[in-house]
Amino acid sequence: MAKVLDPCCGSRMFWFNPKNELAIFGDIRNESHILCDGRALKIHPDMPLDFRSMPFDDGTFKLVVFDPPHLVSVGKRSWLGLKYGRLNNDWQSDIRAGFKECFRVLARDGVLIFKWNETQVKVSELLALTEKAPLFGHKSGKAMNTHWITFINV
Repeated sequence: MAKVLDPCCGSRMFWFNPKNELAIFGDIRNESHILCDGRALKIHPDMPLDFRSMPFDDGTFKLVVFDPPHLVSVGKRSWLGLKYGRLNNDWQSDIRAGFKECFRVLARDGVLIFKWNETQVKVSELLALTEKAPLFGHKSGKAMNTHWITFINV
């Protein structure tokens, strides 16, 4: 049985082993594209999955990595939109539901890693959408806009 859930796996770009048998890779998208630089982008989850309503029992996973789409304003065919996905107009409700579901399927004392790029939406706006307090985080990327934030489900 898998111990890790990635409910918004996209192209699994930050995984060292994108076929890791400890993980279930889910995504609402299942598609392939050729990007403007000629590279192939493949989003093929193990299972179709909507992070707002997941088909798992409470407390199923020891680790959940939640990396939802972070772009509100992006063209439908832009490479950023294809690569990272797009938030709906009611993105606050979607992210709130996503946090709730991720914590629901996370075991007691399990760890949630939340990844967010705050180019368009600030991290503070996201953290206001969950009742859980983060333990710590780290900024990365050229502009230091990508945040990795760690929670424990107590």
